[in-house]
Amino acid sequence: MRNFVAKIISALLAIILLTGSALGGEVNLSIAASLKDVINELSDNFARQNADVKILKNYGGSGALAKQIENGAPADIFISANLEWMDYLQSRKLMSAASIEIFTYNALVFVGKTDKKVSGLHDLHKLGKIAIGSPKSVPAGEYAMEALRKAGVEKQLEQKLVMAKDVRECLMYAERGEVDGAFVYKTDAILAKQAKVLFTVPENLYPRVTYPMGLTLTGAKNKDAEAFYKYLQGRDAKGVLEKYGFSLK
Repeated sequence: MRNFVAKIISALLAIILLTGSALGGEVNLSIAASLKDVINELSDNFARQNADVKILKNYGGSGALAKQIENGAPADIFISANLEWMDYLQSRKLMSAASIEIFTYNALVFVGKTDKKVSGLHDLHKLGKIAIGSPKSVPAGEYAMEALRKAGVEKQLEQKLVMAKDVRECLMYAERGEVDGAFVYKTDAILAKQAKVLFTVPENLYPRVTYPMGLTLTGAKNKDAEAFYKYLQGRDAKGVLEKYGFSLK
């Protein structure tokens, strides 16, 4: 009887192991919202070559994502829209430091549907509502506020600013005409159907828009996460980034 029970348990364990193997792995991504189209395309491409791997994507403001990871949210790969939030997680020993590198670069522009002549930051006082990513958690908003401060127009615009949860929400407000203009990345402006670029924010007024990426400590132990991370470093990824208007240098 004891041998029979042992055989049953062995058989059940074998089934569990085989089932787990058949299900394949899982990779959790926490990605800056402005990279949504790039990562969607790259994860689809990767999935076609690795059908047994499930890619779970979480998009949002970099600060919000970093806080989620700090609070225990599942994440294998983190890509921020600035260096600050990557440093934040690294200082809390939640990232694999050896894996961190720069994924891509971007630039800040101002978009809208207004008929008013707006060719620079000093013309923004002519507008009513202006969308900006919440500077406390959205790098695009932080970059924009830095530019407003350096241009000396921050105070006169503070009552006009409408805070958004991420850069894509800023674009949505501008597209719908719910604001007169919005600060977004160049790559988001390319996707706009209604709003147009009114001007490019001078790059000497804010730090370069830099996207660092890295494996979390959990991701560094996940072979499927490592495989996808290597894919993000390859030729396919560079081609898709250029397609959507991102800079590689």
